[in-house]
Amino acid sequence: MLAVHLVSFFFSKLQEDPTKKVDRFLYAMRLHDDQLKDISARFQAEIKKGLSSESNAAATVKMLPTHVRSTPDGKEKGQFLALDLGGSKFKVLQVKVREGMGIRRGGVELEEKTYPIPKELLVGRGTELFDHVSKSLKDFMHVRNISLEKKHPLAFTFSFPCDHSSLDQGLLLNWSKNYRVRGLQGKDVVQTLRDSIDRSGDMNIEVLAMVNDTVATMMTCGFDDNFCEVGLIIGTGTNACYMEALCHIDLVEGDEGRMCVNTEWGAFGDDGALNEFITEFDRDVDAASNNPGKQIFEKMISGMYLGELVRLVVLKMAKLGLLFDGRVSDALRTKGKITTAHVAAMEQYKDGLKNTKDILMELDLSPSSDDCVAVQHVSTIVSFRSSNLVAAGLAAILSRIKQNRNLRTLRITVGVDGTVYKTHPQYPKRLHKVVRRLLPECHVRFVLSDSGSSKGAALVTAVAQRLASQRKKVDEALSPLRLNQEQLQLVKARMRAGLETGLKTKGSSAIKMLPSFVYRTPDGTERGKYLALDLGGTNFRALLVNFKKGLQQNSRVYHKIYAIPLEIMQGTGEELFDHIAQCVSDFLDYMGMKKARLPAGFTFSFPCEQTALDTGTLVSWTKGYKATDCEGHDIVNMLREAIKRRNVSQNTEFDLDIVALVNDTVGTMMSCAYEDPRCEIGLIAGTGTNVCYMEDLKNIKKTEQKIGKMCINTEWGGLGDDGSLDEIITPYDHEVNQNSINPGKQRFEKLTSGMYLGEVVRQVLLDLTREGLLFRGHVTEALKTPGIFETKYLSQIESDRLALLQVRAILQQLGLDSNCDDSIIVKEVCGVVSRRAAQLCGAGMAALVDKIRENRGLDHLNITVGVDGALYKLHPHFSQVLQETARVLAPQCHVTFLLSEEGSGKGAALISAVARQRHGQK
Repeated sequence: MLAVHLVSFFFSKLQEDPTKKVDRFLYAMRLHDDQLKDISARFQAEIKKGLSSESNAAATVKMLPTHVRSTPDGKEKGQFLALDLGGSKFKVLQVKVREGMGIRRGGVELEEKTYPIPKELLVGRGTELFDHVSKSLKDFMHVRNISLEKKHPLAFTFSFPCDHSSLDQGLLLNWSKNYRVRGLQGKDVVQTLRDSIDRSGDMNIEVLAMVNDTVATMMTCGFDDNFCEVGLIIGTGTNACYMEALCHIDLVEGDEGRMCVNTEWGAFGDDGALNEFITEFDRDVDAASNNPGKQIFEKMISGMYLGELVRLVVLKMAKLGLLFDGRVSDALRTKGKITTAHVAAMEQYKDGLKNTKDILMELDLSPSSDDCVAVQHVSTIVSFRSSNLVAAGLAAILSRIKQNRNLRTLRITVGVDGTVYKTHPQYPKRLHKVVRRLLPECHVRFVLSDSGSSKGAALVTAVAQRLASQRKKVDEALSPLRLNQEQLQLVKARMRAGLETGLKTKGSSAIKMLPSFVYRTPDGTERGKYLALDLGGTNFRALLVNFKKGLQQNSRVYHKIYAIPLEIMQGTGEELFDHIAQCVSDFLDYMGMKKARLPAGFTFSFPCEQTALDTGTLVSWTKGYKATDCEGHDIVNMLREAIKRRNVSQNTEFDLDIVALVNDTVGTMMSCAYEDPRCEIGLIAGTGTNVCYMEDLKNIKKTEQKIGKMCINTEWGGLGDDGSLDEIITPYDHEVNQNSINPGKQRFEKLTSGMYLGEVVRQVLLDLTREGLLFRGHVTEALKTPGIFETKYLSQIESDRLALLQVRAILQQLGLDSNCDDSIIVKEVCGVVSRRAAQLCGAGMAALVDKIRENRGLDHLNITVGVDGALYKLHPHFSQVLQETARVLAPQCHVTFLLSEEGSGKGAALISAVARQRHGQK
């Protein structure tokens, strides 16, 4: 009875607009934007699920890594053979890639031949299928007069889902597109191809890469458009791929760079995620397919199923009397009688209705004009839903890319291939329009791939060869900066020899080994208030340190920081010390102690020849200072004279009781020794680098006293000034040295300290760019600017938490427009330069601790090193590499590294306190 009422209802509507009748019948297929956004969000969730190692096994969208790590940049070249297997036929091709021309200008030439695949092979054994492929390859080479003896690189486009462990290895997950070949699922497809080539004999073929047709499409379009990072297939099947940040792909080791991910999005919905959008016609198509319950998204979209969906809708409407006066022909009942090609023909702009009528008449139907309009509209709704679903999936991918890169807007190109996209007259426009409506903040360009899957595999191989060639050249450029154990042992030996020579020589030596006249480290009984002054970089610090009476290792520190302008650093000595006197006066005012005459320690972080604790003659400026009339003069006296000048000019009266002139390294050692009595070494690894240590007086030829110990300020930055490090000096170091303010001086410091590492990196980047290995070979003015690459950028770029996107942002701040591959290389360069610096410091430290151990006649030494300096403190890996190098090169020494809290300033106050104790002035 219900059926009679339904038929009566539908017959009453026969006279209305036929398109409205169809709209009502297929309302579930007419998706509005809110539904598309919902589908897009669900697909984004599936992407995350597929990328995660924890959820991938249960994910329907497998997100397969392809091991394709870069898109073309136009520098690819070479000649390749290619196979393209994915449908009822397959192609063999010879592809020639010319550098820098692009596809449109003839940069990629191909000759091809199509070979049929007998139907029995589609359901036969895998070895039989691939033997047929190999015989066809051999035939192609014979026809094209291609030498069988010469070795030929081969690229393989294989349009079925595979689990890749490398570019030239992939296990078949499952067949699709009517392939049901036995014995290959779970096997390595590339090895199967190699085995069949070997069986055919006489061919010298090297299979370099296997890629999915979607990936190949992206690569083909990427050869002409550097913004192409997405591939899309809408043909017999459907799929998408895109370039994903490697740090988000759990299934592949490493987190540097990008990799193309083959989404295999046809399986979206296999877990029921699309159930509320699936119609009865979709369920019928699925039930009648070779793989029920699988590839649900593909069955709503792709060319293999669109014609069948239209047929089932038309059949149902006819059975309900809504078409053809209720007449149903046998042909209309037959699966496959309406194809996707018919759907495209029915939607032709001018001849669509005529084509519709012809198609329906071929099905033994007698359609009226309204029937033709209605059936054409059915085709439109089915194909429009297909393009809408593709747009939703594509919007999810593009949104993810934009979010990953933290961009407000995204400019990107999508490479597209497939018969539906190419032959359907309305499909591309509909797709483009909906994508742009769903993502108005993205500037999306669609590029049709020309022989995409065929050329693309060759381009993947060409890119792999380019990257391998680039990798080799980058390795060659960085090789001199990578130190082996033999070289580190050499540095250790040269440092040891330099330390010994400096101790024994009263004249000049590369390592100065300057006596500090500090005879012991603190014992914790120091007390009282002391003033400390600290000059060593771009800032000057004034400190008041109060060591509490009777409380060991208890102190309070008050300090204030003052800038030293560049014009003062590089002006006259009088201007420099007048500025320091002004800062001291201000600090005493600030502390309300202008009239107090406290004992003061002056940390002066430059090499000085000392004849007593409170006198010191500047040997040479370092760290960018070059104030005139200072070298060869007593620094303490220059400060006292500046205070006198200030008292006269300002009509004020303040004085300092300068008890000690201290190097910052010595101050650091003393500060840490206050915390750890085993601390007998001080290390600075910052703007400059230096080491001091407690030496037996009997070994110091420069002093008369022979009993006890004295701290020696090594000034080890001078190692190599005599040519002793020439074996490890690179052309980059030579450039840095020549362009410095003190050529030929402080060679070790120029290899290891924060003042120079950024400049070493810049020289390397400049060289790589000139060689065409970076920044597309474009040498910018920024890159040519000395000092622009500050050492702080090394610490930032090498941070483990920093994504390559942030590396690119740093480089853009410096005026360096980089792509992902550039960022990887820049990060590697920074790592190599900073690692070498840390290793060299570690080798130097190994020389020192072994010297102390041997001097004391010990089999094993336990000792603490007090450390200060921004490079050691802030660089993410420097300290670890330094410590590990010292451990390996001095295995009989257990060295503890203790960070200095208040650093050299507090150390200067401690030295003043120790000196007062030594002279009995409690």
